[in-house]
Amino acid sequence: MSTALNASSNEGKDRPATPVDPVEIARSISPILAERAARFDEEDSFVAENYELLKQSGLVEAGVPGPLGGGDADVRTLAEMLRVMAHACSSTALAFSMHTHQVAIPAWRWRHQQVTAVEPLLKRVAAERLILLSSGGSDWIGGSGKASKVEGGYRINARKSFTSGAGAGDLLMTGAVLATGEGPDAVIHFAVPMKAPEVSIVETWRALGMRGTGSNDVVIDDLFIPDAGVSFSRRAGEWHPVFLVIATTAMPLIYAVYLGVAESARDIALDLARRKHAGPGLLDIAGRMETSLRAAQLAHRWMIETVERNAPSEETVDEVMIGRSLVARHAIETVELAMELSGGSGFYRAAGLERRFRDIQGARFHPLQPGPQAQYAGAMALGLPVATIF
Repeated sequence: MSTALNASSNEGKDRPATPVDPVEIARSISPILAERAARFDEEDSFVAENYELLKQSGLVEAGVPGPLGGGDADVRTLAEMLRVMAHACSSTALAFSMHTHQVAIPAWRWRHQQVTAVEPLLKRVAAERLILLSSGGSDWIGGSGKASKVEGGYRINARKSFTSGAGAGDLLMTGAVLATGEGPDAVIHFAVPMKAPEVSIVETWRALGMRGTGSNDVVIDDLFIPDAGVSFSRRAGEWHPVFLVIATTAMPLIYAVYLGVAESARDIALDLARRKHAGPGLLDIAGRMETSLRAAQLAHRWMIETVERNAPSEETVDEVMIGRSLVARHAIETVELAMELSGGSGFYRAAGLERRFRDIQGARFHPLQPGPQAQYAGAMALGLPVATIF
């Protein structure tokens, strides 16, 4: 699949004049992202300037299929783009991974399931460079928020936490729980216009790491969603076929970021260690760090290969989530060993290593977290149902 970004003939002059590779773009803008990263972290400020750069560079539409006006980049290419970006600025990469997977999911459905209903959204992302938001782990299989049926649609009241990039977003791709009155509750899914008067951002994001992601709460207060605005509905608390696509596609993109953070921590630590005497102890720590990093890289490669089967299922979710746990475990271990290898010099903020040590902790919190992931894998191995394990 082509990774070229096709310039739109009817858009503004800031469009790239010739087809470009999103990975090369990420490399070209990385010095700018790296220069700004410490400031965003120290100020607890959102990476808004970087989003403007991403728009100008053509990365916002990178994952939109070429026939719909986008760059036609596949998941492997998008993951590499995010991994490269994470070397420079973890927060920018993680926040942008949320937009990237929200584009990659409908793009996959358009390419492989011939779902034409996603075309208007994908065309708008390409033409208008819309930023899509995800309510992510706060809106997982169980759903959150309340939907009330009214004439012609629904009234939505909800508070969506961990909404990375909220300040730059145009549409929040989310859902709400609809009480059916009989049997299991339902969850309806829809897009929320961030500029609607019923939508507000509450600045709650003062966190250990990934401080520049702007992952604030989004409050939805009595917003009307018409019947036609509901993309699909499902039972609350159970996996749905669309969520098999979501989990299989999204996790390799999100965890490409954490792999990039671990790789950059390793690079910093090696640079600092080369200034020391290379005794047996130093070699031991460096070797364990390299081994741990390789485990994370191999696990992430497996996640990408699973996506490329193009057959989302309970099995692919199992394989991707096993990969997610392995990448998280070994990426965190890699950064811990990088701190140990660097010694006292790595403890200073100026080295950039302690920031990556804090940022890598975010790898612990995306679904499926270790408990549910192990239960899911165990049920799959024993041939038991997994529909309610999340």
